[in-house]
Amino acid sequence: MGKNRNKERPSQKPDSAERKWGKRVIEQGYSIIPSLLFRAQRRLGLNATQLALLLHLADYWWERDKLPFPLKRTLAERLNLSPRMVQRHLADLEAAGLVQRIPQRAASGGNRANRYDLQGLVARLKELEPEFRKAREEARQALHDVEQPGHSLGRPKQGG
Repeated sequence: MGKNRNKERPSQKPDSAERKWGKRVIEQGYSIIPSLLFRAQRRLGLNATQLALLLHLADYWWERDKLPFPLKRTLAERLNLSPRMVQRHLADLEAAGLVQRIPQRAASGGNRANRYDLQGLVARLKELEPEFRKAREEARQALHDVEQPGHSLGRPKQGG
């Protein structure tokens, strides 16, 4: 989830990210993003900017229990938006229940960077996952059925 400071890699093949992107690119860090976030973008009601904002927040989310806390100014620079536009998109994501902003106070009483809890997004993806899994399994089964001798689209094989 984030820059991967511990150099842990996904459990598939340890060198697959390096082979795909190049060692020096991966040494700059990488994020683990579930593909379901991309596939469910429309179901989540996310426009392209909101999705990009969530991806940037996820890039700062390195450990499950340590909430990301990037500055709005940093997010704005990364996304080529004004800090005010970032604030509006964050408010929309919060209203949708996908992100919870948690204000932080400095010991001096001033404001510090907000923390961002993404558990709403995680919960929503977990809710949607069974539907996506079922659709994928049905598509896989339909393809398997069509590949069988004597089967044509819309007509199952005879005598089976």
